[in-house]
Parts: sequence; structure tokens; C-alpha cells
Amino acid sequence: MLTDRGWAALGAALAMVVLWVALGEPELLGVGSLLLVGAALASILVRRFRPEARLARGLIPTVVYEGDNATVTVTIVNEGRRSVWNAGVADEVADLGTARFSAHRLRPGKTFAATYQILCRPRGVYTVGPALLTTTDPLRLAQATSALEGHDRLVVYPAVEELSGFPVVGGRDPTVHPTRPEFRNLEGEDFFTLREYQTGDDLRRVHWPTSAKRDELMIRQLETPWESRGLIILDPRATSYGQRAEFEMAVRGAASVLHHLHSFGFEAGLWTGGRPVSGHDHQAYDRGMEALAGAEPLRNVDLRLGASRLRQTERGGALVLVTGRPDRDLFEVHRLLSSDYAKTVLMSVGGPEDALEEFRRTGAISLAVVAEGSWRLAWIEAVTGGTWATASAG
Repeated sequence: MLTDRGWAALGAALAMVVLWVALGEPELLGVGSLLLVGAALASILVRRFRPEARLARGLIPTVVYEGDNATVTVTIVNEGRRSVWNAGVADEVADLGTARFSAHRLRPGKTFAATYQILCRPRGVYTVGPALLTTTDPLRLAQATSALEGHDRLVVYPAVEELSGFPVVGGRDPTVHPTRPEFRNLEGEDFFTLREYQTGDDLRRVHWPTSAKRDELMIRQLETPWESRGLIILDPRATSYGQRAEFEMAVRGAASVLHHLHSFGFEAGLWTGGRPVSGHDHQAYDRGMEALAGAEPLRNVDLRLGASRLRQTERGGALVLVTGRPDRDLFEVHRLLSSDYAKTVLMSVGGPEDALEEFRRTGAISLAVVAEGSWRLAWIEAVTGGTWATASAG
């Protein structure tokens, strides 16, 4: 492929030929022919002798929060026996931009390195690379582009706001306020209690000896105590949000609560419309934040069906519903799940007051913000309202 300089040379050559036909000057033909041959040879050269180069990329860190920076170091090694002239490298970060840098000449066996930074905004899961290597002939008349194998993964978590305090859930003494995060050992599942079978329960949890005595199916309640659990439901329905900014604010709210609960050693479950994520360790936290990083508004989501499935696996502690504008379907989800949770918290972006009041009448705590607002301030207002137990976020 000809460069701009190559096309200019080709145009000049054709003009020389036209002038030679018109004027009959042999010098014009000679110059025109020389330019034509030069452009042709340059094209053949860059196609015939493609560089043998290898790329190594270092991405630090690979996981960041929205608004942070990541540093990328790209190293190109010429593994061929010929020099690479006028090498240009374009390293693309999908949807975030492209970094470009160049080296005049890269001799055989030599290395060229460059570093650039990525401003990680907005949230998401991005692919860095593959890089494109462009080389030219020494006169820059023609160029060839090839892809260098190798790409990296960059995960940008949603920005979080530091929250403080908890809903008063069963088993937690609201008069005891820890001054630092609690990291309790919640490994495994404990035999907590027995209860009657409900439609949809896992039959593998049937306690057969007790079921035989009572002549009805009894289920082993295998879960950690209520006071150390929480379930966050991010309403994924596109119809719940008037604009994209409202959905982004909801995602930030869900991320802030997830961060807050994990900081205090809670086992936090998260549902964003797909497979739920739960756990108390760092791996569970990373899975949850990555799910929020890739969350998108969805259409044709059956919210009640999702809640029914969650009821089979997630119970106890605090239930946190994060949405735009609460509607009847979300209220029914609250009614379905609230009996399994000691406290329900509704976090709404732009929700009308009458819809929030309907939740409050059932005992739920309601927080409302605008798309450009602050979850932290709304959370603090709820804490100081006297209905929550206060605690330091560390």
C-alpha cells in the first residue's frame, strides 16, 4: 500500500509522462519512469520482506476503578535478520482509544519500548490489543501493516462511594459498633435449622429422617447466620430508567453497597439479571464487581421469575433493591423476598415519592437520589434518621 508520499510520487510520475507526450522532452520521461519504478519497488519491498517482530505488553494494574489510570508498557523485539524501517505501532484499547508511537529504525535483535497511560472511564471489560505494526521502505513510499499477536484484559469496576452503617438485621446488636472492618471466617455452610419444603427447593437438601417422622418434606436450612448476609438486586430492566445516566447511577449504588458489605466481612449476594454471584471472600467480590462492570440495561426481563429463583439459594440478612423508578413488579419482588430478610433497603434513582412511600409502609428503608446525586449523602441521612445501626467503614 502506498503512503501519501508514494501517491504523490505516483501522481508526479504520471504528470511527467503526460508532459513528455505533450512536449517531447526525454528528461521528463526519464524522471517519470524513475518515480514509477521507485514506487513499484517500494511496494514490492514492503510486501516481500515483512518484519519478524514480537510484542510483549505489560498492563498494570489489570483491574481498576472507574476514573483510575492504568499503565501499559509495549515492547517490540525485531527477531528478523533485516532492519525494520520507520516502524509505527498502534495499540488499541477497545472503546477507550489508541496509543501510537514510532521508531525510525529497529536493527535485528534490538528492542523498542514505549509506555502510555489509559484513563479508565467508563466502567466495563476491555480488550487491550492486538497491536498493529506498520513499516515502510527507507524512502517512505509504501507501507505494510501486520497484527502482532497478544492482547490483555482490562476490567474497570464501577466507581464506589464510601458508605457507613448497616440496616439493623436479625442477630446484630445495634448497640455494638465496630471501629474497623470485621473479617470473620465464614468458610463452609452450617446446619442452621429445618423448615417445611417449598416449591422450587433443592430436593438434595431434604432431611429424610425428620421428613419420615413428620410425614412431610423438611428441608435443611444450610446457610450462614442472617446477621452476616446480604443480597443486592440491581434492577436490569431498561424500562425502569428514563435515561442512561440513571442506570449508571444505579450501578454505582449497587457497587457501593457490595463494597461496603464485603469490607465488613458480610457474605453478599448480587443479581444483575443473569447468574447470581455470592460469597464473602475477595474472589466473590471480584466476580460481583466484574458483573457490575459489564452490566447493561436489558429488555424482556422477568423480574419475578428471577426473584423466585433467588429465593431458592439466597436468604437472610439485608435485602437491597437498586432501581430507577420502582413499579408494581419490583414491589411484588419485595413482597416475595421480604419474609426471608430481616430488613429491606430500596435505593432509587429518580423514583416518585408515592412509589417510595408504598415500600416504606411495608417497613422498607427507602433512599432516593437523582442521576447526578450522591448515594453517600442519602445513606448518611438514613443512618442519622435512627433506623440503622451506625458503624465505621474503616
